[in-house]
Amino acid sequence: MTPAVEAAKRAGIEFRLHEYTGVEHGDGDYAAAVAASLGRPPQQLFKTLLVTVDGTLSAFLVPADRQLDLRAAGKRAMLADRARAERATGYAAGGISPLGQRKKLPTTVDESALEWSTIFVSAGRRGLQIELSPRDLVRLTHARVAKVAR
Repeated sequence: MTPAVEAAKRAGIEFRLHEYTGVEHGDGDYAAAVAASLGRPPQQLFKTLLVTVDGTLSAFLVPADRQLDLRAAGKRAMLADRARAERATGYAAGGISPLGQRKKLPTTVDESALEWSTIFVSAGRRGLQIELSPRDLVRLTHARVAKVAR
């Protein structure tokens, strides 16, 4: 089990795990390809992006078919260096989960997540997604909900 799955179990929330194959990290739009391999619309799968905002590392979750609006993320926001993101979360790029991170990061979930009864996020490794209520995700990560996708 990954730390993300363990965090969901400890919290006692309802969730389902979904494995997928045939999607390689770095090949085009990885998140949209994962959604397609699961037979789900890309708007229901949320990618976890690590961003440095005024020097502070933060996590932002946006739908697979959208981009993070860096202006909405904050002043002087930029995507984090891959090595820094992996060190802070304990996960490899392509498998970074908002749950069970090594270092608890400030988290923002795009408001569109609340339009779904369940959403998919990485379960902590490539090839594995966790399906859960967006409200449970917000509660477990102490996330703020805002319009951050474009």
